[in-house]
Amino acid sequence: MPRHLDFNHPALQQLLRWEQNGVVARTQLCELGATDQDIARMIRRRELHPVEPGVYVVHNGALDRAQREWVAVLACAPAALSHDSATPGLAPGQVHVVIAATRTVRPMASVVVHRSRHLDTRVEWNQRPPRVRPVHATIDVVEDRIRDGDVAGAYAALARATQTRQVWPRVLREAVEERARMVRRDLVTAMIDDIESGADSVLERGYLQLVERAHGLPRGKRQQSSRSTGRRTYIDVHYEAYGVIVEPDGRAFHDSPEARNADARRDLAERAVRDAVTVRVTHALVFDEPCATAGRLAVILARRGWTGPGKRCPRCP
Repeated sequence: MPRHLDFNHPALQQLLRWEQNGVVARTQLCELGATDQDIARMIRRRELHPVEPGVYVVHNGALDRAQREWVAVLACAPAALSHDSATPGLAPGQVHVVIAATRTVRPMASVVVHRSRHLDTRVEWNQRPPRVRPVHATIDVVEDRIRDGDVAGAYAALARATQTRQVWPRVLREAVEERARMVRRDLVTAMIDDIESGADSVLERGYLQLVERAHGLPRGKRQQSSRSTGRRTYIDVHYEAYGVIVEPDGRAFHDSPEARNADARRDLAERAVRDAVTVRVTHALVFDEPCATAGRLAVILARRGWTGPGKRCPRCP
């Protein structure tokens, strides 16, 4: 190691440009051979800019998301990204990090610090930056949402994570089983079951629970592949024996003319290819009036051969 460290030293440039998005900690500079005078010189020359005690970046502008994550992890070191910051599919405004249960750190703006006794088994220290394994981060987020009373938010986070294909229902169940203590283990397990059945959103799960299951409708096939339009699409709920398709219609995916045209094109193609009737159900039809929605669907299914029996749910008038 050199006795003094220049900003352009290859080892420092490798760390800054290729490994840590332009962020470095004083401890790392010292490990490379820097003295206090070297660090002071780099700051004086505006090669490094302090952002937190003992943490520097290579510019004085706004930090991007990756840089904010590195700053938080290095300022709290040893630490790792966790919760929303380590769950696939989530992009939080705040940075979430986890440290050992026995430690305390200085508060930082827009950084949420969690504590855990399981860093050794749940953190991937070789990641850049270190992060909690995706499956454990996902369960942590789901638990936090449920603890706050936001069951829909918990399911939405779970659905987004699984849609990235970085976590799977099987490994989620294993993570749940290995935890000695959990918030609403039964609910989390039921959510994982619903994800595995193909209910890929809060609206789709609402339809599954409040309309289909609660009223004894036949069990639909979920996320069934179709090429009726000439390219691969997926049918949300298909009552194949009766030629009925149900599409939970969330606004996030249907607020543009292009999206509505694509839906209409698919509905028409399914009718032409399968002679299938497509029924679109909205948030209000599922969550505000599930009993009436189930009743109307039962009539449609009965006209196409379903003989029941359906049933009344506790909410039915």
